[in-house]
Amino acid sequence: MTRHIIPLDTVTTRISAPISANPTLNPVLPPNARGGCAAKSCGSSSGSSGASDLPPEVWDKVKNHPCYSEQAHHYFARMHVAVAPACNIQCNYCNRKYDCANESRPGVTSERLTPEQAVRKVAAVAARMPQLSVVGIAGPGDALADWRHTFETFDQISRQFPDIKLCLSTNGLALPDHVERIRDLKVDHVTVTINMVDPAIGEDIYAWIFFDHRRHTGREAARILHERQIEGLRRLVEAGILVKVNSVLIPGINDTHLATVNETVRGYGAFLHNIMPLISDPAHGTRFGLDGRRGPTPAELKQVQDQLGGGARLMKHCRQCRADAVGLLGQDLSQDFTMERVGEVTVEDRPDERRQYREWVERERQDRQQAAQSAQAVGRGLNTAVAPPLLVATCSRGGGRINQHFGHAREFQLYEVDGSGIRFIGHRRADHYCQGGYGEEDKLEAVIKALEGVPVLLAAKIGVCPSDRLKEAGINVVTDHAYDYIETGVAAVYRAHLAALAAVEDVAVARAS
Repeated sequence: MTRHIIPLDTVTTRISAPISANPTLNPVLPPNARGGCAAKSCGSSSGSSGASDLPPEVWDKVKNHPCYSEQAHHYFARMHVAVAPACNIQCNYCNRKYDCANESRPGVTSERLTPEQAVRKVAAVAARMPQLSVVGIAGPGDALADWRHTFETFDQISRQFPDIKLCLSTNGLALPDHVERIRDLKVDHVTVTINMVDPAIGEDIYAWIFFDHRRHTGREAARILHERQIEGLRRLVEAGILVKVNSVLIPGINDTHLATVNETVRGYGAFLHNIMPLISDPAHGTRFGLDGRRGPTPAELKQVQDQLGGGARLMKHCRQCRADAVGLLGQDLSQDFTMERVGEVTVEDRPDERRQYREWVERERQDRQQAAQSAQAVGRGLNTAVAPPLLVATCSRGGGRINQHFGHAREFQLYEVDGSGIRFIGHRRADHYCQGGYGEEDKLEAVIKALEGVPVLLAAKIGVCPSDRLKEAGINVVTDHAYDYIETGVAAVYRAHLAALAAVEDVAVARAS
């Protein structure tokens, strides 16, 4: 089985060369790459797992979209252009005035763009990043409250970059009025934020909406919003547009209600349902933050996701991106593509490089697919009844591989494995431990807290001191599978885990006899 690895600097390294630089596309093996891929799979926990579980026409729409396919998010980058500053509703969890370059949160942007500036910025990113497959508009307000800017931007982008997909995010209030135009612009993907289907719950989430030339508040506002959201969802599905529904999990308000939301949006044909944790920090100045309403813990988020397993497909790889996000999910290079940096530089488009990169991804997908059957039998021949599902965290810079040094990881992707296979279940954020070449103890303690309840971490490399400290905290760091597929390492760790448990059981039986 041939192994292809795209150079890491084309995927994740921050820009040090001029924007017009041409990234290398020739796949190479890193010096310390390990051979073998004994037990790999593509995973099937969230979003779309691959072509086998979707009609061909749907797979063609999602295969290169990092938000609509869990598999695609390992390979492809998205870009948000912040051309829509106005909003027609006020959510109690949103304050678009706050901005920090290190903040990853919907509604946040460092600069607002005109349609012309957005196109220049897309050209700069496309020339530097062959992984770019999607350009979306997600604010910083609502894409359809500022529909003139949104549609003008999409029209210009589609003319200049016909191979890049378009998508938008909206609260749905204005959605029914624009479905035909969205379809005509060939926008294949629309995300609608639906936090409730009961106005009695909605009145605690929204301060007001602006509809039909006046402001509405309370339960009446929530009723109007709900009816418009459902009507927009219905019309999008009828138009053949894939719909992802985002729902913010707000403990004490809609946490027990989201099962009903899931059932409802599934009934109207939503392709994906994404449960996002409430981000509640008083520093952001939101109503919920100032009132002290907390966000859910990772365990509470997982519990709700598990309860919805039988409904609409769940997205579990969301990063709650900024309105100006650039790069792979979990990566934000927006500060490298500010208009000051892009300037008036003429950038030559390179569609051939994007095509070559996508061809490489298809070869990589085929390589992983050949090994998928092995991962489905990860526990074969071993007594899986003696062990509950095992959680494994991974350090990855993209490509679906264990290819990141522990000290450089800003987030950890989590997988759950048992006798039935391997499932991606989400990610945990933590600021990277290594700062300026040196490890910082307070950062390490934050990482340990983020990995609470996770007994195994797979990394490409780790220093002795952080490895020992993690072990003291009950987290075993494994580097034996550096540069293997994530599923390869997870499967191997699980087999070793079961073998160790079986050995302990054999010793206990021998002593008893």
